[in-house]
Formats: sequence, C-alpha cells, structure tokens
Amino acid sequence: MSEMIEKKSQLESDVMHTLEHVIDPELGIDLVNLGLIYDVTVVDGDCEVKMTLTTMGCPVGDMLDKAITDAVLEVEGINHLNINLVWEPAWHMNMMSRYAKVALGIHE
Repeated sequence: MSEMIEKKSQLESDVMHTLEHVIDPELGIDLVNLGLIYDVTVVDGDCEVKMTLTTMGCPVGDMLDKAITDAVLEVEGINHLNINLVWEPAWHMNMMSRYAKVALGIHE
C-alpha cells in the first residue's frame, strides 16, 4: 500500500488517504486495508478510483459508492470522480493488509 502511495502524485496520495477513512459497514475495516482499492488516478481534477468489492452481490455496494463519492469529492483539488468497479483481479483475503487480517482475526 505505501509503495503505491509513494509513486503517486500528492493529490492521488491525498485521495488514497481519504479512502482509508471509508469503512466497509459489514467488516468494520477501511477499503484500503481490505485491499479493495486497486488504483487512484487524478488528471486535471478528475479522479478515477479503480476498485472491487469482496463479492459481486455485495449488499452494501450502493452505500460504499456514496461514501466513496462523498469522501473523495471533499479532497481539495478533486472536481469529479469516476468509480471504476472491476472484477479482475478477483479480490481474495490475501489482498488485505496485516492490520485488516489481525482486526478480523485471520491468522496465517
């Protein structure tokens, strides 16, 4: 996660940091630590968040969409947001950070 942030612009890093405060209501862990955010790109104030969900039928998808939109559009310098929901690569538990795994009681 931190490696991706270092290679990004400051604005992209700010968006990623903001997404660390968007909590999956079912799991109680933020989207970044869950490994659901694949990429953040900002060009001229237009932001694209490439992400996935834990399952295709995720019942909180709409709620997350609103929470992400509200959070990202609060970042100074972001004028527009496009959420690019993808299913490849498919999400799996190994994409979670150590923090998320410990918080959820997953031991490797």
